[in-house]
Amino acid sequence: QVRLVESGGGSVQAGGSLLLSCVASGSTFGITSSAWYRQAQGKQRELVADISSDGPTNYADSVRGRFTISRDDFRSRVYLRMNDLKPEDTAVYYCSVVRLGTRSWGQGTQVSVSS
Repeated sequence: QVRLVESGGGSVQAGGSLLLSCVASGSTFGITSSAWYRQAQGKQRELVADISSDGPTNYADSVRGRFTISRDDFRSRVYLRMNDLKPEDTAVYYCSVVRLGTRSWGQGTQVSVSS
């Protein structure tokens, strides 16, 4: 079983930046993909970005060019660098990984962007 803990959320003004971190513990061997999702109040959870074990990344159209996902397998961490934040980026951000076909989730970290 994989345990995920996110950190780095907070409140920023539009145009600001944040770096989200996610640390994995427990059975981390065999994680094949890592991702960040977000859920705004009253909306469905959506994929923000993901990265596979061999490197390819994928981004939602709304964040491409502003957000960057990366992973440090040695430290069992996944990051989401968020630049040029907009009020519509306000949401709870969740870290998620897939290991042996099973997806695990973190508890989420709040990101609030004011105009």
